[in-house]
Amino acid sequence: MKIVKYLLIFFILFIGLVIAGVIGFLIGNGVIGKCYDSRFNTIIKQNDIVEECYETGFVSRVIDGDTIELSDGRIIRYIGINTPEINHPEKGLECYGPEATSRNRELVESKNIVLMKGIEDKDKYGRYLRYVFIDAIFINSQLVAEGFAYASSYGPERKFQQVLVQLQQYAEMKQRGLWAVCPWGEKIK
Repeated sequence: MKIVKYLLIFFILFIGLVIAGVIGFLIGNGVIGKCYDSRFNTIIKQNDIVEECYETGFVSRVIDGDTIELSDGRIIRYIGINTPEINHPEKGLECYGPEATSRNRELVESKNIVLMKGIEDKDKYGRYLRYVFIDAIFINSQLVAEGFAYASSYGPERKFQQVLVQLQQYAEMKQRGLWAVCPWGEKIK
């Protein structure tokens, strides 16, 4: 029994050393700290492209459930999701729009965030397209998982699409947020 215990401890320590070695190798060879640029299907250093993959910002205002304004004036549209509208010129106020906006406000307003670029920098309205993070929270996915948004892809960006779709299916199954209260005909398409 003692031999099994010692072998188990040895095995755990060995695995830890292997993992530490792999991480050290990746850092030493510059693999960690680089961005994946799916436009070229390669791993590249952040300094090799004009735009960096990650940036930070301070949220000065929440515009709606999937759009924010940063203190530098840039308007950021979350990639891979869509939320019900609160003031759309054609659609007006959609079911669960105010709730989605309120939840987004709770998550990001007056906070420092990390922004991750996708393939396209801006949409046709001039908004910057980004994945948004605070601490260890992926805001785009949080809104979908809680039923305040749904997975929606436009253009070539697909980085987190499978995860977002699965989170939406879970929210639908659990009848979270808009999936519980909005009539089917009013759900955003």
